[in-house]
Amino acid sequence: MRPAGQPYRCGVLTLSDKGSRGEREDTSGPRIQELLRGAGYEIAVAQILPDRQELIEETLKAWVDEFRLDLIVTTGGTGVAPSDRTPEATRAVIEQEVPGLGEAMRLASLQKTVQAVWSRGIAGIRKGCLILNLPGSRRAAEENLEAVLPALAHGLEKLQGEEADCGRM
Repeated sequence: MRPAGQPYRCGVLTLSDKGSRGEREDTSGPRIQELLRGAGYEIAVAQILPDRQELIEETLKAWVDEFRLDLIVTTGGTGVAPSDRTPEATRAVIEQEVPGLGEAMRLASLQKTVQAVWSRGIAGIRKGCLILNLPGSRRAAEENLEAVLPALAHGLEKLQGEEADCGRM
């Protein structure tokens, strides 16, 4: 279990072919980092990668297995374009899916735009680390993270062995 008062260690992974080549500025990754820091989380690593499923899988595994992060937030690759493979990469490395997080994010987005029906982001757990997929646009990533951010600390506490009854927390 994490020592009391120590912030959760997070990674922010941006998936973008153009961003990885320096052809597009990453605005969602820095905004996610800002929101997480504001909520008391420590950003241990941030990176931009191309939309390649194998590379995403390798990175997620390394960040969990070697860096021992508590939370990984991805941004990008959650739509229906042929290169959008983030949910598939996430599913390939997780042990459990947490469908309520994806549902909550889509619900929040649907209140803003009908285009949210195209978002395929998921959430899941690997070795006690929560992996959360957000859309690639800054606005959508911000809206999705804000929809679930208040619930994350409770889930992370449970993942790390907190034994208090959920109704009493």
